[in-house]
Amino acid sequence: MQQNPHPPTRRVGQKLDAIIIGSGIGGLVTATQLAAKGAQVLVLEKYVIPGGSAGYFERQGYRFDVGASMIFGFGHKGTTNLLTRALQAVNMSLPTIPDPVQIHYHLPNNLDIKVDRNYEQFLQNLTAYFTHEEQGIRRFYDECWQVFNCLNRIELLSLEEPRYLLRVFSQNPLACLGLAKYLPCNVGDIARRYIKDPLLLKFIDIECYCWSVVPADMTPMINAGMVFSDRHYGGVNYPQGGVGQIAQKLVQGLEAVGGKIKYQARVIKILTRRGKAVGVELADGSVYYARRIVSNATRWDTFNKLLPEKMKPVNEKKWQQRYQKSPSFLSLHMGVEAKVLPEGTDCHHILLESWEQMADVEGTIFVSIPTLLDPDLATPGHHIIHAFTPHWISEWQGLSAKEYATKKEEAAQRVIERLEKIFPGLNDGLDYLEVGTPRTHRRFLGREDGTYGPIPRRKLWGLLGMPFNRTAIPGLYCVGDSTFPGQGLNAVAFSGFACAHRIAVDLGL
Repeated sequence: MQQNPHPPTRRVGQKLDAIIIGSGIGGLVTATQLAAKGAQVLVLEKYVIPGGSAGYFERQGYRFDVGASMIFGFGHKGTTNLLTRALQAVNMSLPTIPDPVQIHYHLPNNLDIKVDRNYEQFLQNLTAYFTHEEQGIRRFYDECWQVFNCLNRIELLSLEEPRYLLRVFSQNPLACLGLAKYLPCNVGDIARRYIKDPLLLKFIDIECYCWSVVPADMTPMINAGMVFSDRHYGGVNYPQGGVGQIAQKLVQGLEAVGGKIKYQARVIKILTRRGKAVGVELADGSVYYARRIVSNATRWDTFNKLLPEKMKPVNEKKWQQRYQKSPSFLSLHMGVEAKVLPEGTDCHHILLESWEQMADVEGTIFVSIPTLLDPDLATPGHHIIHAFTPHWISEWQGLSAKEYATKKEEAAQRVIERLEKIFPGLNDGLDYLEVGTPRTHRRFLGREDGTYGPIPRRKLWGLLGMPFNRTAIPGLYCVGDSTFPGQGLNAVAFSGFACAHRIAVDLGL
């Protein structure tokens, strides 16, 4: 007799106010904001620790960040310091270490440019290569400041909540009008108003690509205004103990105010009743019910896997026609002898040898060396180097175990050979190496195809195509990088603030 692959379902516990599927930063900010308002909240996480792409793992005395180490949102001024504010909401804080240089670019045409924390120093660094564009450079980046200053004047909550919009507009009408003007704009259109040099425009492309995974013509100006300015305002600040400490602290705060998190709890289905989301079913057959369900999974995982196809709303189908999954990454987590790094090495680097290959597989290499800021993440006399480069999961499918291991080794060696140009002796100084592929990202992060997030299929009108938190299915909300305003820890924190605000209003909290 054939056995049922799923055990009988069982209802667990009392009905909750909100269930959060996934403990990425967007999900945890939603959970903590709601719990701080008195809501009964449960976070369900498939893995054994929280954080998702902002998690960590430990090997042989090294503590590695799962994702990038370039963290915004830990400033102490204005309203855009969303990670600081998220922790404060549940009476938590986290010591951070300022990064004096956000990125050290190693680019074609012998462009060796540092993005200093000091704004004027950065402009000088860039103008040294493009003296004839001095005025255009300043005018473009100053316009990015205009966007940031508008954002930094207002409390960043749900744009779906009319009373909030009326209050914010009445308090800051000029800032709101300024943001509305930039919502349909992309970076490339603004840059070309001031800059003519094609090489400088390519630099603006890589400035966007390194966090949006698309060139300037397809990167929303609102997002660029935040990134290009906050790196000189609140700055890039590394959390002491590693990026994983952000999620750990949020979970501590969540539990302190009465919320709960359950690990190894893989949601396989969002339950609906008369078209409304009412609960979730786990892989072990247990069922939880809540007044509101929040998915911190990608929209592809949410609407293609957790819900039946017949329930996919028309607007979701249209969204998937406008946006596609970005590539995933090949990741090299390396422990190296300290002698590998020349004196004065910066924490974050971008390496690109050909402009034409910027968006290709293995075209751009991103590098983080967090032990330059926090030496305690490695054994004495050693550093961590995390190098990652875009890869599609299709190239890693259908391989035998031996073929898979060989392909990983060959790809890692190609990356290491290129990195030797800026870190001579890297291969000889290698103490530990672990290679992750798009399959690794899919397995441990639960992201379809291991994708980094959504990117537009074609040039769109700025951020106007990005969906907010509410979905067309009553009771179901989405949070994270496939909702407004997009990718990045500070951006998904924004999404979490907005989602929690909208739900709190809907629940009357």
